[in-house]
Amino acid sequence: MAKGAQTARSDGGTSGSAARLRPQPAPDFGETYLELLSLVERLHRLLLDVVKDEFERLGLLDINAVQALLLFNIGDAEVTAGELKSRGYYQGSNVSYNLKKLVEAGYLHHERSEVDRRSVRIRLTDRGRFIHDTVAELFTRHAATLMEDTQAGPEQLPMTNATLQRMERFWMEHIRYIY
Repeated sequence: MAKGAQTARSDGGTSGSAARLRPQPAPDFGETYLELLSLVERLHRLLLDVVKDEFERLGLLDINAVQALLLFNIGDAEVTAGELKSRGYYQGSNVSYNLKKLVEAGYLHHERSEVDRRSVRIRLTDRGRFIHDTVAELFTRHAATLMEDTQAGPEQLPMTNATLQRMERFWMEHIRYIY
């Protein structure tokens, strides 16, 4: 029997587990999806390497790339660790560990909420603002360079963003409704 086929029963229905099978994607589409997953993973690691290299070039060795991106994402906001996790930027133990290290190093100011003493609000110190600005300048330079790139420039980037946003929605819906 062909993959994904359902077996007919005499009462007109289909057999148990076969009824729940979904059509399988064409092999080349499945491979394309796996290539996308691999590319997203590699791009994330490369982004961390780009930030790390910039900080090494500048002699900023007391902060890692994950922590620098955390400061960049906090920006002007005053947030809780939970808010950072709910925005989808970071996983629980990862954000907690890095926030603790950033507070200890003087990049973040933290203060217990007057309303909910369990909640700690965080914001950038001047030192944290310097790291934020350094990452922002790096990304601004990258954007200026990409403006001249005919392969990944101003015409292609919006389409790429739209596709990645659709993937984000697909995965979010999968998490919310499948599990």
